[in-house]
Amino acid sequence: MKKLLLLLAGFAAGAVLASAAPRVITIGLVAKSQGNPVFQAARVGAQDAAKELSAKLGLDIRIDWRTPNEEDAQKQAEAIEQLVLAGAEGLAVSCSDANKLTDAINRAVDNGVPVATFDSDAPASKRFVTYGVDDIECGKQTMDELAKVMGGKGVVAILAGNQNAPNLQKRVQGAREAAKKYPGIMVRDTYYHKETPQDAAAKVEQVMQANPDITGWAMIGGWPLFTENALKWQPGTVQCVAVDALPAQLAYIRSGHVPVLLAQQCYEWGHRSVELLIEKIVHKKNPPAVKEISALIPVTKANVDEFGKNWVKWLPR
Repeated sequence: MKKLLLLLAGFAAGAVLASAAPRVITIGLVAKSQGNPVFQAARVGAQDAAKELSAKLGLDIRIDWRTPNEEDAQKQAEAIEQLVLAGAEGLAVSCSDANKLTDAINRAVDNGVPVATFDSDAPASKRFVTYGVDDIECGKQTMDELAKVMGGKGVVAILAGNQNAPNLQKRVQGAREAAKKYPGIMVRDTYYHKETPQDAAAKVEQVMQANPDITGWAMIGGWPLFTENALKWQPGTVQCVAVDALPAQLAYIRSGHVPVLLAQQCYEWGHRSVELLIEKIVHKKNPPAVKEISALIPVTKANVDEFGKNWVKWLPR
């Protein structure tokens, strides 16, 4: 009888322990490319949010990072499918090509897996929320800041990255709309390239050689500034305003080559996406609006050192 009671007590204790085990929730994170520091920061943000919310809600939230080495929408679509099959309960995706990812996102949602997009949206898909800058306003702000430092006159080139990325298409639209406000500004053209620092820097050099009269660059992404010595002119001779303010880019503020960087809150891309997904998965709550806007932060010589401290926590550690 004593042995039976001990056995029953053991079963009961095991049942209590089993019931006390926290619920495991896996969130899939599919960014555009592994090497881009903005997506590395997004990954850290997602991991930090997972830790914070796990402790707060008594859950075990895990981030499954399935990002291609280089931009490849087909690999992103495959990653989405693999994450659904692996049992992920939510997905956060930055879309390299909305057209190629919409079907994959819709299939995930149809299988009961909510999808949030960040940075680059797939607006025709069934994603429940998108988090990031207002891309048209981002383009406008880039051009407005450039026109200001150029004194409202000169020949401008727009550097625009991947021609198929919907967020970048909208930024170009915004930059061109803003340029119309300045009679003295002439936009020479919009230049696209593979989104690697080397390709971007080569494109800038090629364009400058062919168009030596260009006196301003509106970089709606800061790709060439991820490398050293990408801008081959003397500081102040050609003005440049770029989106993002990564550690490598901050050197161009300090050297005087770039008077203004417009920082996206890329750490928050991951952090906020996880918060929104957990609200949806655990609390069955949708956000008040499908698009949640993240403001751009201007970085100049006046605040570059203070802003740079953010990267201590934003990059992998």
